[in-house]
Amino acid sequence: MPVSFNSFLYACGEAWSNLYRNKWMTMASVGVVVVTLLMLGGFMVVNLNLNQITSDVREQVEIVLYIDEESTAEEQEQLHSKLLAHRSLNEVRFVHRDEAMKRLKEQLGDVVEGYEGAADNPLRDSYELHTLRPEMVGDVARELEGYPAVAEVYYGEATVEKLFAATRAVQLVGLGLMTGLAVTAVFLIAHTIRLTVFIRRREIMIMKYVGATNWFIRWPFVLEGMFIGALGAALPLGAIYYIYQASLEWVMANNLMFLTLVPASLIMGELVKCLLPLGTGLGILGSAFSMGRFLRV
Repeated sequence: MPVSFNSFLYACGEAWSNLYRNKWMTMASVGVVVVTLLMLGGFMVVNLNLNQITSDVREQVEIVLYIDEESTAEEQEQLHSKLLAHRSLNEVRFVHRDEAMKRLKEQLGDVVEGYEGAADNPLRDSYELHTLRPEMVGDVARELEGYPAVAEVYYGEATVEKLFAATRAVQLVGLGLMTGLAVTAVFLIAHTIRLTVFIRRREIMIMKYVGATNWFIRWPFVLEGMFIGALGAALPLGAIYYIYQASLEWVMANNLMFLTLVPASLIMGELVKCLLPLGTGLGILGSAFSMGRFLRV
């Protein structure tokens, strides 16, 4: 319901006065919001970084297709054409046996010393293939086994399947925990604000008896809930930012660069979009709905 500017200023003043007069209950309400949103925000940070690390690993999943040395040039050309036309592949790279040996020497050094000439090279020409989605690797690899001029198809079946199973488990656990924390936050915030309204039920009933409209009574409490929710969301955001920034600095100081953590700016962007509206919205809804029984006089 629209309100006049004077009514809005009155509601803001009343909300601030209520917060100050009931400072202990206000602190308790803010504390509940801080604790619940801090837990939710902390888990979001962990989940976002797990997704980042898992995504980096998944992007490295590839299929290596070895070419049959006894196949004809026509069969190899046919294989090349079919790979380029395959709808599930987004990268097809031919690797000559000499290039493969060069890579092996860079990785193993003296272990492969002695394989200098082409005649001594035991490796085979191959293709390195990347699918549109990592989950498609297994199906595509099994399909490629029947293509012409194919000697062997390798994609680390055991490792890849375990990786995808672990990824699905992390996503399911993460979704379950985030849902549980969100529900807990809704319950605790609404319940705490309901206690605040209950303490002031006589004040509400007196205003109702003297002719005040429901929305005139409700607005100060709605704004109060909004202030509580916004403050309760801002404090965890600040705490998480400094803790996460310190964690990034610690990772850099200890040269743990293999941990590809999400930049703080992206993390905070996601948290602000989630926690601030959640805290403010829950505060408003908690105040509004908690007053329903006291407005029916």
